This record gives sequence, structure tokens and C-alpha cells, in this order.
Amino acid sequence: MENGSPVMPCITYVERNGTAHKVDVEIGLSVMRGAIDAGIEGIEAVCGGQCACATCHCLVDEAWISRLPLIDELEDEMLDEVTAGRTPMSRLGCQIEVTSDLDGLIVRIPNCQ
Repeated sequence: MENGSPVMPCITYVERNGTAHKVDVEIGLSVMRGAIDAGIEGIEAVCGGQCACATCHCLVDEAWISRLPLIDELEDEMLDEVTAGRTPMSRLGCQIEVTSDLDGLIVRIPNCQ
């Protein structure tokens, strides 16, 4: 903690073109909200984070995938509908809550939503 407030975890978002953005994201927000608030290209979030559209599909860096909470049934169903095709690294950004443990997380935006 610095000056009585928690340090925000830094998440790296890698756009489709390879451009990487390091973004400090407030604890408690979703990875999707961090991307939207930072203006990251490629995260559409049509449903606003309700796990109803799969347009916040992201590919979690392999080193991080096992550190995330398990996929629940609804997210699992939605991932079967992603346009870019599901991979073992696929997650919905709206379903990943930012915690201090995610400092350094790397997510890539797939070629299409």
C-alpha cells in the first residue's frame, strides 16, 4: 500500500496488431472493464460485462491461465460461441476479476470478436 491506498495491479493488453499496453487496473474491476476504460482496441463488450455475448474474449498468457479462477458453466458455454475459435487460453474478460494476485497478467486480443 502506498499512501493508504492499494497499489493497482498492472495488466498488459496485447492488441491484434501486437501493440502492448500496460494498464493499471483497479482491484475489483474486471479485465474487460480495464480494457474498455483504457481504450484498448478489440474488446467490444457488447453486453457490458453480463457474460451474455462473448465479445470480450481474450487469450490469457499461458503462464497465467492456471492462476485464474476456474471457468464456471455459463462462461464455458459462452466460450463455445466465440468467433475467433476457442483455445485452451480462452477466457471472457468480463469474468476475470482483478485482484492483487493478477499484477503482471498478460492477455491478448484475438483476431476477431
